[in-house]
Amino acid sequence: MTHTERLAAFLGELAYADLPASVVTRTEELFLDWLGSVLASDGSHPIPLFHAYAQSMGPPEGRARVLVAPYGTSAYFAALVNGAASHLVEQDDLHNSSVLHPATVVFSAALAAAQDLGKSGQELILAAVAGYEAGIRIGEFLGRSHYRIFHTTATVGTLAAAVAVGKLLDFDREQFIQVLGNAGTQAAGLWEFLRDAADSKQLHTAKAAADGLLAAYLTAQGLTGARNILEGEQGLAAGLSTDADARRLSDRLGQRWALLETSFKFHASCRHTHSAADALLDLMQRERLAPDDIAQVTARVHQGALDVLGRVEVPRTVHQAKFSMGTVLGLIAVHGQAQLGDFATAALNDPAVAAFRARVGMRLDPEVDAAYPQRWLGRVEVTTRQGAVLQGRIDEPKGDPGNTLDRAELEDKFRRLVAFAGKRTPADAEALIARAGRLRECVDLHCFT
Repeated sequence: MTHTERLAAFLGELAYADLPASVVTRTEELFLDWLGSVLASDGSHPIPLFHAYAQSMGPPEGRARVLVAPYGTSAYFAALVNGAASHLVEQDDLHNSSVLHPATVVFSAALAAAQDLGKSGQELILAAVAGYEAGIRIGEFLGRSHYRIFHTTATVGTLAAAVAVGKLLDFDREQFIQVLGNAGTQAAGLWEFLRDAADSKQLHTAKAAADGLLAAYLTAQGLTGARNILEGEQGLAAGLSTDADARRLSDRLGQRWALLETSFKFHASCRHTHSAADALLDLMQRERLAPDDIAQVTARVHQGALDVLGRVEVPRTVHQAKFSMGTVLGLIAVHGQAQLGDFATAALNDPAVAAFRARVGMRLDPEVDAAYPQRWLGRVEVTTRQGAVLQGRIDEPKGDPGNTLDRAELEDKFRRLVAFAGKRTPADAEALIARAGRLRECVDLHCFT
């Protein structure tokens, strides 16, 4: 069998009883984290544009729900809007070695389909695990070269979403081969949007979730797809990668649960900024430095950070500020954190943050680059006003599996995300936390809307 066929066989045979307890628990935690990211975006640009499109083009009602609006629609349009919403505030999870944000595409598609099909919480959990396990391995397969031009969550996300929905549709091995073909041929998403502070990142995740669902529903109807869309001569790797490794597609299936390797995001910014942010915060606390004590900061980074963050010099929007290393480190230095409220109030308007941003640079570091993407090391070099040169370093940023957010921290993050939008009460937040913690017992998945 090809590696794609091995992956499809694993997906077709995977059952809820096969899932270790730790995987089920972590899936519930990832779902809560995703739900918070969706709700935090309520009312923020450009999400209302996706609502307007769904309401003008979709059915007037349906079994699937848009989580940040009081209406039901088709599964396709629910996946579209929820996919856009869950990636806006930059708080959704990330898997290191695949450089994939799985939740925003997997849960957006899977919850919409599960509501449409009348599935249970256990069935949603199984579908999500399948989407994570497939999506992470496909991201690793496409390699570092893919990410330089293509937004992996948009491209690979289409396949991850399709797999999750395919599991809800009870696909067998052959149908998973077909759905990968139908999803893979739609995969798209380019980083160029960052230069213009464009809104396309939300279109990326919206389309990945919706198009993955589309691929699965059409495959269920009998639409065939390319059998070797990943490894073929004119497939994804041939067109979108120069360092693809097909062995990653079937890496320890059923033994290595890649979902458990997923990181939660602590800072409300691009994940490429987190390691340097943690290293700077640790250094400033250790050396008791104030922002004005610092003359220069050099973040020593991997090439992926340069490729993504190097496009933003002076941010023009809050979202673009989350991809500015100088702005993120400025918030850390001046305010001691880089949470959603800090970006809303200080990222563009605080003169102290702007002044600090001008003193921040990035440099490729061989050690950091060699470890990436398996490990995201944090290294900063700080020159003080007195001329001292100090080094800050962390090996696991806050949120990584080895330095993860515990349940209490995840719940606290969820409360902050819900409060940020200001559309739900603290009692609403507590009720959702309790429901997400019992997702495996849930019979009606409309309880989250």
